[in-house]
Amino acid sequence: MVMSMELARSEKLYEKAKTLIPGGVSSPVRAIKPFPFYTESAAGSKITDADGNEYIDFCLAYGPKILGHANPKIKQAIIDQLDKGWLYGTPTELEVKLAERIASIYPSIDMVRFVSTGTEATMSALRVARGFTGKNKFIKIEGGFHGAHDAVLIKAGSGATTLGKPDSLGVPEDFTKNTLQVPFNDMEALTDVIEKYNEDIAAFILEPVMGNVGPILPDDNYLQEVRKLTEEHDIVLIFDEVITGFRMAMGGAQEYYGVIPDMTTLGKIIGGGMPIGVFGGKREIMEMVAPAGGVYQAGTYSGSPTSVAAGLAVLDVLEQEDVHRKLNTIGDELRANITDIVEDLRLDYHICGVSSMFKVFFGNRPHNYQEVLKCDKEGYMRFFFRMLKSGIFLPPSQFETNFLCTAHTEEDLEKLLDAYKANLK
Repeated sequence: MVMSMELARSEKLYEKAKTLIPGGVSSPVRAIKPFPFYTESAAGSKITDADGNEYIDFCLAYGPKILGHANPKIKQAIIDQLDKGWLYGTPTELEVKLAERIASIYPSIDMVRFVSTGTEATMSALRVARGFTGKNKFIKIEGGFHGAHDAVLIKAGSGATTLGKPDSLGVPEDFTKNTLQVPFNDMEALTDVIEKYNEDIAAFILEPVMGNVGPILPDDNYLQEVRKLTEEHDIVLIFDEVITGFRMAMGGAQEYYGVIPDMTTLGKIIGGGMPIGVFGGKREIMEMVAPAGGVYQAGTYSGSPTSVAAGLAVLDVLEQEDVHRKLNTIGDELRANITDIVEDLRLDYHICGVSSMFKVFFGNRPHNYQEVLKCDKEGYMRFFFRMLKSGIFLPPSQFETNFLCTAHTEEDLEKLLDAYKANLK
């Protein structure tokens, strides 16, 4: 069913926002042309815009809302904490409890440091790895996203291996000269880079499932081979699980695939929708962090009691309600159903995903960033707007992942499949 959409208020808000906020938005991915809709409220699986249009949400704030919007248990945990105060500038028992819970779930984590964002988590993890090893360079995956700090804002290359060059104005080349890139799922390229620069490589950071251009899954045994190679060369392996942590399983992608890194970054779900970031790892690495060691990291809002309270509540729900088994089963069924639709329509598109993540690529199934770039980005955006008019909100980019949550009903999923049938044509 196609909605009759009225977006006059959103358009008016955008025109005003452009005069006050760069591009009219607070994050580039929200800059939908000709203008984005402005959200008024959200509950469960639905999001409602300023003009009263309601959408079934499969974007879910780009991943955090695994329990849907305004989950009553998370809401109550936040309210209870607000009654006690929401920022102290002192340690709290809550952060000790959450640190203990995380360490009990992730074998890769003996100690954690709480920060406010995923960007802070990855930036700090890389700094700690350098401090621990005494080396300067690190390797990242081409097209992998680890936040918006200078060292990881690197242009995508076209060869098997690339030296880092800034992907943003304002980032001096000197800031990225120690950043090396390799394609995802390419052990040969990784081996070549390590052999060439091994004496000065501190870390290899990657999303075990590429979430910000995908999802793109690791090939069979890729993560296992990465783990073996980095161990052989004393390179700190960092799994960026800001997206996959607590989504694929309680223990994230590392539990799902059975690979234990040296360090892990977390965010999104662990905050229950409140701002948070976490980096953690082996004790001997994390004891380098100030005030225990010489690697400085600090933040006024680190370990915010409101975010930590929400995080503890999320973990309770995930564990008590067997969320991952249920959502992963739904994800498998949904991807199979969408595949059937694509095949029935005889479209040369491919469905990718794992657990509660999914995406239709308008092209061949990608195994790395360069293959994603060959997909029909403009065609996807035309599809996005058709889905929006059908009452379905997907991420507004071929390069973002769709998510499921516990609030999605059978009716929601039936409407999603009907919309795919109507709008993929």
